[in-house]
Amino acid sequence: MTTDSESVARTPLRVGVLGCAQVAWGRTLPAFADSDTAHVVAVASRDKEKADRFARRFGCDAVEGYEALLKDPGVEAVYLPLPTGLHAEWTERALRAGKHVLAEKPIATTHREAARLAALADGLGLVLMENRMFVHHRQHTAVREFVADGAIGELRFLTSTMCIPPLSADDVRYRPDLGGGALLDVGFYPLHAALHFLSGRLDVLGATLRHDPRYGVDVGGGVLLRAEDAVTAHLAFGFEHGYRSHYELHGSEGRLTLERAFTPSAAWQPVVRIERGNRTEEITLPPSHQRREIIGVFAAAVRDGEPPAGHLATALRGVALSEAVRDAAGRGSGGHGA
Repeated sequence: MTTDSESVARTPLRVGVLGCAQVAWGRTLPAFADSDTAHVVAVASRDKEKADRFARRFGCDAVEGYEALLKDPGVEAVYLPLPTGLHAEWTERALRAGKHVLAEKPIATTHREAARLAALADGLGLVLMENRMFVHHRQHTAVREFVADGAIGELRFLTSTMCIPPLSADDVRYRPDLGGGALLDVGFYPLHAALHFLSGRLDVLGATLRHDPRYGVDVGGGVLLRAEDAVTAHLAFGFEHGYRSHYELHGSEGRLTLERAFTPSAAWQPVVRIERGNRTEEITLPPSHQRREIIGVFAAAVRDGEPPAGHLATALRGVALSEAVRDAAGRGSGGHGA
């Protein structure tokens, strides 16, 4: 016999969306529509026409104004796809309104803001997660298993790239007042690849950021990191390149390469390439829907009343590492890390 509590636990999470960003329209809301664990019940915008457009496509309510959505008792949680510079403000407002929050990455632009939000969520007993979806793709679990099984020997260094072609001139990622710039956007991925695969504290040995005076933001850069065990990472990112999304793990006996590492489509079949001596092996993995996966993790965390172990600690380390990269690039020398 099914109890009332069991029935509630299986009820899809009722989610409201703050903002009508393109990432929500093209990627995240379709993933919610494909999810059994959470449903979008309302979309808010300061522009009612935008909210209406989203509501028609995704079969939910249109709400004018973010505060109005936060006052809706039928909304249990909020997905926040606003520009990076607005994440901290509206995450705090949502938490204080009693809503669980899944915020686009990064959760804040500074470590101080991120730490304050984490403490607030903990104090209110609410789930706060960063939409760091790529780590929920099963390909990265497979890579970790290959490395743990000695496929490339002992890990020596990591290289990773996340680059995209130039954006349209009016893209919010070119606006410094909204937290724009390549470091906090595409730079997030290689930095978190290093956090994912390297152990312990990461120190910034050197960094460079290339600024575009037309926009006043960084449009590309490179970073050299060192872990506690002397494993290093060389990372590159930017808005001015041909598309590439990859990492390579170099070991004492071989090398492992993964292309389309961070933003694959749900239908993409990853290929792990392992080179060892004169032998090369390519292993095709099954597809994985990373956006739907993190939605499921978020919904389960809310229903179980228990945020994923270590999730916010990693989010805070990522923000701190971004700050250290910016500091090192400004000084032209190495810096502390996370």
